[in-house]
Amino acid sequence: MAAIETHDLTKRYGDVVALDGLDLTVREGEVFGFLGPNGAGKSTAINILLGLVRPTAGSGRVLGHDVRSESRELRRRIGILPEGYSTYDRLTAREHLDYAIAAKGADDDPDALLDRTGLEPAARDRRAGGYSKGMQQRLALAIALVGDPDLLILDEPSSGLDPSGMADVRRLVREEAADGTTVFFSSHLLPAVEAVCDRVGILRDGRLATVDTVDGLRETLRTESTVTLQVDGEPEADLLDVPGVSAATATGSELRVTCTEPTAKATVISRVAATTTIRDVTIDDASLDDLFETVTAADGAADARPPEVDA
Repeated sequence: MAAIETHDLTKRYGDVVALDGLDLTVREGEVFGFLGPNGAGKSTAINILLGLVRPTAGSGRVLGHDVRSESRELRRRIGILPEGYSTYDRLTAREHLDYAIAAKGADDDPDALLDRTGLEPAARDRRAGGYSKGMQQRLALAIALVGDPDLLILDEPSSGLDPSGMADVRRLVREEAADGTTVFFSSHLLPAVEAVCDRVGILRDGRLATVDTVDGLRETLRTESTVTLQVDGEPEADLLDVPGVSAATATGSELRVTCTEPTAKATVISRVAATTTIRDVTIDDASLDDLFETVTAADGAADARPPEVDA
Protein backbone atom coordinates (compact mmCIF):
# COMPACT_ATOMS: atom_id res chain seq x y z
CA MET A 1 0.00 0.00 0.00
CA ALA A 2 1.22 3.51 -0.78
CA ALA A 3 1.77 5.81 2.18
CA ILE A 4 0.47 8.79 0.18
CA GLU A 5 -1.59 8.61 -2.99
CA THR A 6 -3.34 11.50 -4.75
CA HIS A 7 -5.31 11.72 -7.99
CA ASP A 8 -6.05 15.04 -9.71
CA LEU A 9 -5.82 16.83 -6.34
CA THR A 10 -6.77 20.46 -6.91
CA LYS A 11 -7.30 23.51 -4.71
CA ARG A 12 -8.67 26.82 -5.94
CA TYR A 13 -9.11 30.04 -3.99
CA GLY A 14 -11.43 32.03 -6.23
CA ASP A 15 -9.55 32.56 -9.47
CA VAL A 16 -6.25 31.46 -7.95
CA VAL A 17 -5.23 27.82 -8.52
CA ALA A 18 -2.96 26.89 -5.61
CA LEU A 19 -2.72 23.21 -6.53
CA ASP A 20 -3.46 21.95 -10.02
CA GLY A 21 -4.21 18.26 -10.59
CA LEU A 22 -1.59 16.69 -8.30
CA ASP A 23 -1.02 13.00 -9.10
CA LEU A 24 1.51 11.61 -6.64
CA THR A 25 2.42 8.30 -5.03
CA VAL A 26 4.82 8.04 -2.10
CA ARG A 27 5.78 4.48 -1.26
CA GLU A 28 5.77 3.08 2.24
CA GLY A 29 9.18 3.33 3.87
CA GLU A 30 10.74 5.83 1.47
CA VAL A 31 12.11 9.29 2.16
CA PHE A 32 10.42 11.58 -0.33
CA GLY A 33 11.62 15.14 -0.93
CA PHE A 34 8.89 17.63 -1.79
CA LEU A 35 10.36 20.77 -3.36
CA GLY A 36 9.30 23.93 -5.08
CA PRO A 37 9.82 27.70 -5.05
CA ASN A 38 7.76 29.92 -2.77
CA GLY A 39 4.13 29.92 -3.89
CA ALA A 40 4.45 26.63 -5.77
CA GLY A 41 1.72 24.96 -3.69
CA LYS A 42 3.75 22.84 -1.24
CA SER A 43 2.02 24.10 1.91
CA THR A 44 -1.40 23.75 0.30
CA ALA A 45 -0.65 20.15 -0.63
CA ILE A 46 0.60 19.31 2.88
CA ASN A 47 -2.45 20.90 4.51
CA ILE A 48 -4.75 18.86 2.27
CA LEU A 49 -2.88 15.66 3.10
CA LEU A 50 -3.35 16.42 6.81
CA GLY A 51 -7.05 17.06 6.36
CA LEU A 52 -6.69 20.70 7.41
CA VAL A 53 -7.79 22.06 4.02
CA ARG A 54 -10.48 20.50 1.80
CA PRO A 55 -9.55 20.07 -1.85
CA THR A 56 -11.68 21.65 -4.55
CA ALA A 57 -11.41 18.51 -6.67
CA GLY A 58 -9.63 15.19 -6.79
CA SER A 59 -8.88 12.65 -4.09
CA GLY A 60 -6.14 11.73 -1.67
CA ARG A 61 -5.38 8.88 0.69
CA VAL A 62 -2.77 8.87 3.44
CA LEU A 63 -1.90 5.54 5.09
CA GLY A 64 -5.09 4.17 3.56
CA HIS A 65 -7.30 6.92 5.02
CA ASP A 66 -9.30 9.36 2.91
CA VAL A 67 -8.09 12.92 3.47
CA ARG A 68 -11.63 14.30 3.31
CA SER A 69 -13.53 11.92 5.58
CA GLU A 70 -10.91 10.22 7.76
CA SER A 71 -8.56 13.03 8.73
CA ARG A 72 -8.75 12.31 12.47
CA GLU A 73 -7.78 8.69 11.96
CA LEU A 74 -4.86 9.52 9.70
CA ARG A 75 -3.49 12.23 12.02
CA ARG A 76 -3.23 9.67 14.84
CA ARG A 77 -0.70 7.79 12.72
CA ILE A 78 1.27 10.81 11.53
CA GLY A 79 4.04 12.85 13.13
CA ILE A 80 3.99 16.46 11.97
CA LEU A 81 6.65 19.14 12.09
CA PRO A 82 4.92 22.18 10.57
CA GLU A 83 6.87 25.11 9.19
CA GLY A 84 7.06 27.95 11.70
CA TYR A 85 5.97 25.82 14.67
CA SER A 86 5.43 27.96 17.79
CA THR A 87 5.92 26.57 21.29
CA TYR A 88 3.92 27.62 24.35
CA ASP A 89 6.07 30.13 26.19
CA ARG A 90 4.96 29.09 29.70
CA LEU A 91 5.47 25.33 29.22
CA THR A 92 8.74 23.44 29.58
CA ALA A 93 9.93 20.93 27.02
CA ARG A 94 8.82 18.06 29.23
CA GLU A 95 5.37 19.61 29.65
CA HIS A 96 5.03 20.00 25.88
CA LEU A 97 5.84 16.34 25.43
CA ASP A 98 3.65 15.17 28.32
CA TYR A 99 0.71 16.91 26.64
CA ALA A 100 1.50 15.44 23.19
CA ILE A 101 1.97 11.95 24.62
CA ALA A 102 -1.36 12.11 26.48
CA ALA A 103 -3.15 13.48 23.40
CA LYS A 104 -1.96 10.51 21.31
CA GLY A 105 -2.51 7.97 24.05
CA ALA A 106 1.14 6.98 23.75
CA ASP A 107 3.62 5.87 26.41
CA ASP A 108 6.83 7.53 25.18
CA ASP A 109 9.60 8.65 27.51
CA PRO A 110 10.04 12.44 27.03
CA ASP A 111 13.76 12.25 27.78
CA ALA A 112 14.28 9.50 25.21
CA LEU A 113 12.62 11.65 22.52
CA LEU A 114 14.62 14.74 23.48
CA ASP A 115 17.83 12.69 23.50
CA ARG A 116 17.12 11.75 19.88
CA THR A 117 16.60 15.36 18.80
CA GLY A 118 19.49 16.76 20.84
CA LEU A 119 17.81 19.19 23.24
CA GLU A 120 20.23 19.62 26.14
CA PRO A 121 19.09 18.12 29.49
CA ALA A 122 19.64 21.44 31.26
CA ALA A 123 17.02 23.08 29.02
CA ARG A 124 14.26 20.51 29.39
CA ASP A 125 12.72 21.96 32.57
CA ARG A 126 13.02 25.58 31.44
CA ARG A 127 10.10 27.44 29.92
CA ALA A 128 10.17 27.35 26.15
CA GLY A 129 9.66 31.13 25.95
CA GLY A 130 13.39 31.49 26.53
CA TYR A 131 14.43 29.00 23.86
CA SER A 132 16.39 29.89 20.75
CA LYS A 133 14.87 29.05 17.37
CA GLY A 134 17.07 25.99 17.13
CA MET A 135 15.99 24.73 20.56
CA GLN A 136 12.34 25.21 19.62
CA GLN A 137 12.92 23.22 16.44
CA ARG A 138 14.51 20.35 18.37
CA LEU A 139 11.51 20.31 20.72
CA ALA A 140 9.06 20.39 17.79
CA LEU A 141 10.84 17.49 16.15
CA ALA A 142 10.60 15.48 19.39
CA ILE A 143 6.85 16.16 19.48
CA ALA A 144 6.56 14.89 15.89
CA LEU A 145 8.10 11.59 16.99
CA VAL A 146 5.51 10.94 19.71
CA GLY A 147 3.67 7.66 19.26
CA ASP A 148 6.16 6.15 16.80
CA PRO A 149 4.29 7.46 13.72
CA ASP A 150 4.01 5.50 10.49
CA LEU A 151 4.49 8.71 8.49
CA LEU A 152 6.57 11.76 9.33
CA ILE A 153 5.71 15.00 7.53
CA LEU A 154 8.58 17.41 8.02
CA ASP A 155 8.10 20.93 6.65
CA GLU A 156 11.41 22.84 6.74
CA PRO A 157 12.81 20.66 9.57
CA SER A 158 16.24 22.35 9.52
CA SER A 159 14.85 25.85 10.07
CA GLY A 160 16.84 27.70 12.73
CA LEU A 161 19.33 24.88 13.23
CA ASP A 162 23.10 25.20 13.08
CA PRO A 163 25.15 22.72 11.00
CA SER A 164 25.28 20.29 13.93
CA GLY A 165 21.49 20.44 14.24
CA MET A 166 21.06 19.87 10.50
CA ALA A 167 23.28 16.80 10.76
CA ASP A 168 21.10 15.57 13.64
CA VAL A 169 17.99 15.92 11.45
CA ARG A 170 19.60 13.93 8.63
CA ARG A 171 20.67 11.22 11.07
CA LEU A 172 17.19 11.02 12.58
CA VAL A 173 15.51 10.82 9.16
CA ARG A 174 17.80 7.93 8.19
CA GLU A 175 17.02 6.15 11.48
CA GLU A 176 13.28 6.53 10.97
CA ALA A 177 13.47 5.29 7.39
CA ALA A 178 15.56 2.29 8.47
CA ASP A 179 12.80 1.49 10.98
CA GLY A 180 10.18 1.48 8.19
CA THR A 181 8.75 4.97 8.70
CA THR A 182 7.79 6.93 5.59
CA VAL A 183 9.23 10.45 5.61
CA PHE A 184 7.74 13.27 3.56
CA PHE A 185 10.43 15.94 3.60
CA SER A 186 9.84 19.49 2.40
CA SER A 187 12.78 21.88 2.55
CA HIS A 188 14.48 24.80 0.83
CA LEU A 189 17.89 23.45 1.95
CA LEU A 190 18.52 21.32 -1.10
CA PRO A 191 21.78 19.68 0.10
CA ALA A 192 19.84 18.23 3.06
CA VAL A 193 17.21 16.80 0.68
CA GLU A 194 19.88 15.37 -1.59
CA ALA A 195 21.59 13.69 1.38
CA VAL A 196 18.56 11.75 2.65
CA CYS A 197 15.84 11.43 0.00
CA ASP A 198 15.17 8.36 -2.14
CA ARG A 199 13.13 10.40 -4.63
CA VAL A 200 12.15 14.02 -5.06
CA GLY A 201 9.07 15.69 -6.50
CA ILE A 202 9.29 19.28 -7.71
CA LEU A 203 6.24 21.55 -7.85
CA ARG A 204 6.02 24.53 -10.16
CA ASP A 205 2.99 26.84 -10.27
CA GLY A 206 0.85 24.28 -8.49
CA ARG A 207 1.72 21.45 -10.87
CA LEU A 208 4.10 18.56 -10.42
CA ALA A 209 6.95 19.25 -12.82
CA THR A 210 8.83 16.00 -12.23
CA VAL A 211 9.33 13.06 -9.88
CA ASP A 212 12.56 11.08 -9.89
CA THR A 213 15.68 10.16 -7.99
CA VAL A 214 18.40 12.80 -7.94
CA ASP A 215 20.53 10.63 -10.24
CA GLY A 216 17.55 10.13 -12.51
CA LEU A 217 17.03 13.88 -12.76
CA ARG A 218 20.66 14.38 -13.67
CA GLU A 219 20.35 11.86 -16.48
CA THR A 220 17.01 13.13 -17.76
CA LEU A 221 18.00 16.80 -17.73
CA ARG A 222 21.43 16.03 -19.14
CA THR A 223 23.17 18.42 -16.78
CA GLU A 224 26.92 18.74 -17.12
CA SER A 225 29.55 17.02 -14.98
CA THR A 226 33.19 18.06 -14.78
CA VAL A 227 35.91 15.41 -14.57
CA THR A 228 39.21 16.82 -13.27
CA LEU A 229 42.27 14.57 -13.57
CA GLN A 230 45.73 15.15 -12.13
CA VAL A 231 48.09 13.46 -14.62
CA ASP A 232 51.77 12.88 -15.37
CA GLY A 233 52.30 14.46 -18.75
CA GLU A 234 49.78 15.46 -21.39
CA PRO A 235 47.58 12.54 -22.52
CA GLU A 236 47.66 11.62 -26.19
CA ALA A 237 44.02 10.58 -26.32
CA ASP A 238 41.55 12.67 -28.34
CA LEU A 239 38.71 13.22 -25.87
CA LEU A 240 36.50 15.48 -27.94
CA ASP A 241 35.39 12.54 -30.08
CA VAL A 242 34.00 10.74 -27.01
CA PRO A 243 30.18 10.85 -27.16
CA GLY A 244 28.95 13.11 -24.41
CA VAL A 245 32.15 15.19 -24.07
CA SER A 246 31.61 18.87 -24.84
CA ALA A 247 34.98 20.34 -23.79
CA ALA A 248 38.46 19.30 -22.68
CA THR A 249 41.26 21.60 -21.50
CA ALA A 250 44.74 20.82 -20.18
CA THR A 251 46.69 23.16 -17.90
CA GLY A 252 50.02 21.78 -16.78
CA SER A 253 49.34 18.54 -14.93
CA GLU A 254 45.57 19.15 -14.73
CA LEU A 255 43.04 17.99 -17.30
CA ARG A 256 39.42 19.20 -17.09
CA VAL A 257 36.73 17.49 -19.16
CA THR A 258 33.08 18.56 -19.39
CA CYS A 259 30.65 15.67 -19.84
CA THR A 260 27.00 15.94 -20.82
CA GLU A 261 26.40 12.17 -20.67
CA PRO A 262 26.96 10.10 -17.50
CA THR A 263 28.61 7.25 -19.45
CA ALA A 264 31.23 9.63 -20.89
CA LYS A 265 32.98 9.99 -17.52
CA ALA A 266 34.18 6.38 -17.38
CA THR A 267 35.26 6.47 -21.04
CA VAL A 268 37.31 9.63 -20.46
CA ILE A 269 39.12 8.14 -17.48
CA SER A 270 39.89 4.92 -19.38
CA ARG A 271 41.28 6.75 -22.42
CA VAL A 272 43.49 9.01 -20.35
CA ALA A 273 44.75 6.12 -18.22
CA ALA A 274 45.81 4.28 -21.39
CA THR A 275 48.31 7.01 -22.33
CA THR A 276 49.50 8.52 -19.03
CA THR A 277 49.45 8.02 -15.27
CA ILE A 278 46.46 9.44 -13.41
CA ARG A 279 47.36 10.71 -9.93
CA ASP A 280 43.91 11.84 -8.82
CA VAL A 281 40.35 12.12 -10.13
CA THR A 282 37.62 14.52 -9.02
CA ILE A 283 34.09 14.40 -10.43
CA ASP A 284 31.73 17.33 -9.86
CA ASP A 285 28.18 16.30 -10.73
CA ALA A 286 25.28 18.71 -10.96
CA SER A 287 23.91 19.42 -7.49
CA LEU A 288 20.26 19.31 -6.56
CA ASP A 289 20.40 23.11 -6.56
CA ASP A 290 21.31 23.02 -10.26
CA LEU A 291 18.58 20.51 -11.05
CA PHE A 292 16.03 22.49 -9.08
CA GLU A 293 16.86 25.66 -11.00
CA THR A 294 16.59 23.80 -14.30
CA VAL A 295 13.23 22.19 -13.52
CA THR A 296 11.63 25.34 -12.11
CA ALA A 297 12.85 27.57 -14.93
CA ALA A 298 10.20 28.35 -17.54
CA ASP A 299 11.97 26.35 -20.25
CA GLY A 300 13.36 23.65 -17.97
CA ALA A 301 9.97 22.44 -16.79
CA ALA A 302 8.98 21.60 -20.33
CA ASP A 303 12.16 19.56 -20.84
CA ALA A 304 11.87 17.54 -17.65
CA ARG A 305 10.61 13.98 -17.53
CA PRO A 306 6.80 13.82 -17.35
CA PRO A 307 5.52 13.38 -13.81
CA GLU A 308 5.35 9.80 -12.58
CA VAL A 309 2.43 8.44 -10.59
CA ASP A 310 4.76 5.70 -9.35
CA ALA A 311 8.15 4.43 -10.40
